[in-house]
Amino acid sequence: RDSSTSRGLGDVYKRQVTYCFTMASNNINIDENIFRDLQRFYGSIFNLPPLAAKIYAYLKFDFEKKGLTFEDLVEVFSASKSSVSESINLLLKHNLIKNSESYNERKRHFIINGDYVKIRFQEIVEKMESEIDILDRLHSYRNSPDESLNEKYSIYRLLLTKNIENIQDSLKKLYNEE
Repeated sequence: RDSSTSRGLGDVYKRQVTYCFTMASNNINIDENIFRDLQRFYGSIFNLPPLAAKIYAYLKFDFEKKGLTFEDLVEVFSASKSSVSESINLLLKHNLIKNSESYNERKRHFIINGDYVKIRFQEIVEKMESEIDILDRLHSYRNSPDESLNEKYSIYRLLLTKNIENIQDSLKKLYNEE
């Protein structure tokens, strides 16, 4: 039995493991524990297949936004070209990554889409606004004299409204749109 299995999780996370992947076009250092956590988190939250989650997590470590080519990703993950292509297309389709073409190279470089947070939260705002609209119409249609029910409706509507305002204010600050 490996001695690391007898240690607690805190001990495992205190140990920093850094890997350096060197390729023709890029050199990225990653922390293996953070990489695994990112992979699990984004795989779960975005419902990504394992390879797409790995690619997305890996690109999070491209702090200089130099990007990775298709060939780089095939090499790093030792995956088939068709699997990497499918994963890249899925990430592009969902606006999680974008192309970054350099003028001196014909190859496309893939980077994290810096606007994704804005896109994601704008979609959340639209869903909350739609819910408010539907609930307003339902509440009006019901026209209930029950004050307790009306108060709960008002509280819930206010919760949605305040969250919309909070998200919109935060997005303005994040993207310097004030």
